Amino acid sequence: MSLVAIGACYVDTILSTSHYPGEDEKLRASNIVHRRGGNCPNSLEVLQQLTFGSKTNLALNLISVLPARSSVASQQIVSALEPRVHLDHCIFREAYQEPASCYIIKSQSTGSRTIVNYNELPDMTTEEFIRVTDKLGPQATWFHFEGRTPEVLLGCIRYLRNSFRQARISVEIEKPGREGLQELAEAADVVFYSKTWAQSMGYTSAEDCLRKQSLKTRNSSLLCCTWGQDGAAAFETRTTQFVHAEVDTAPDFQVIDPIGAGDTFNAGMLYALNCKDQEWDLSTKVGFANRIAGMKVAQEGFSGLNRALEYYD
Repeated sequence: MSLVAIGACYVDTILSTSHYPGEDEKLRASNIVHRRGGNCPNSLEVLQQLTFGSKTNLALNLISVLPARSSVASQQIVSALEPRVHLDHCIFREAYQEPASCYIIKSQSTGSRTIVNYNELPDMTTEEFIRVTDKLGPQATWFHFEGRTPEVLLGCIRYLRNSFRQARISVEIEKPGREGLQELAEAADVVFYSKTWAQSMGYTSAEDCLRKQSLKTRNSSLLCCTWGQDGAAAFETRTTQFVHAEVDTAPDFQVIDPIGAGDTFNAGMLYALNCKDQEWDLSTKVGFANRIAGMKVAQEGFSGLNRALEYYD
């Protein structure tokens, strides 16, 4: 078994400030953190913790566009994820030295964060994806896509449907205003919707989003949506079963670091669907993903999140 995640890999610079600065305001940060980021790499970092020592022996792979293999950034990214996440199939742009970069201002007064991205690396093409997946072979049983370039990814999914017919496909629908995401959702087996995307489409709750999206994504088997302080929900299209999980936090819970909470929820669901599919019902799967996402918000970074398994194993 092998899970392949396809998405951008960033180098994050996170500045913590007392409040979000106004225009032309000079503000001193209280802390700075540099770390590897990106939706799929974040999910894989959590998954490698959850699957470590697992009897399911789920191999984890990342397909991402990176700068030159010899660049400092690429070497740092490889060392941060390997050996439990395999980067053999990443696409290295040898003409570039700078990685995709993300600059994040985190407000301590509100717990919110504002993000500015920079990325000059040319996106992956469908042809490059086909070459990479042909090398992966039939052991690739699950493909998870960050919904970045829908027109390219639709071509990738069509290829998988013809050549990897037993593989399951999930997509993350996150960024508002990005054309083609609805078509991408309709092509997948499992869909992860963000609150920001759902609200941009006029949905008022996770349940509203999932029930109405189920009428448009008839080929999908499972739809999931996170909704911040209102928890998360899932809708199984075959049975029409709807599950909602309230926010699962300790009594002394505080928002410490919300960056990557959605990626952590996705990792929790991907773990449940790949490693506990026959053991856990849908309510347990969503509850687990929701718990681990809550744990992420209450701490800096992603380390130690596998302790969520103590409540379920």
